[in-house]
Amino acid sequence: MILIDREKIASMIPHAGSMCLLDGVLSWDAVSILCVSGSHRKADNPMRRTDGSLGAACGIEIAAQAMAVHGWLVAGNGIRPSRGYLASVRDVRLGVDLLDMVQDDLIIDAERLVGDTNMATYRFALSSNSIVHISGRATVVLQVTE
Repeated sequence: MILIDREKIASMIPHAGSMCLLDGVLSWDAVSILCVSGSHRKADNPMRRTDGSLGAACGIEIAAQAMAVHGWLVAGNGIRPSRGYLASVRDVRLGVDLLDMVQDDLIIDAERLVGDTNMATYRFALSSNSIVHISGRATVVLQVTE
């Protein structure tokens, strides 16, 4: 069951239109978030290559958006970040070459390992049908303007 829909997600993060890659938040708490996305199957995904394919590493951006939503939810101040930066990515494992070949929705699981409302390091995994397609750790920096 979707707790937060795509429209609300787009109001929480600096991404809009087809660049908002999450379809919903399934659950969240103080340290983790679970989201769903079908954006990897959409023809208008702005990260597609000129040949129409979508490289697996693009899943890192999907995970980063889940992290940004989590940061917004945990902050609880209702202020939308003006910018978010993916500061580093480590220990990335790609289980597929192309995300557009994955037929099912992606489940994005992100757990904050350290951080606060301005910067955080997360462990993340994108999977479908219990198969992990992408995993790793990422540090996200959020710039908030009031």
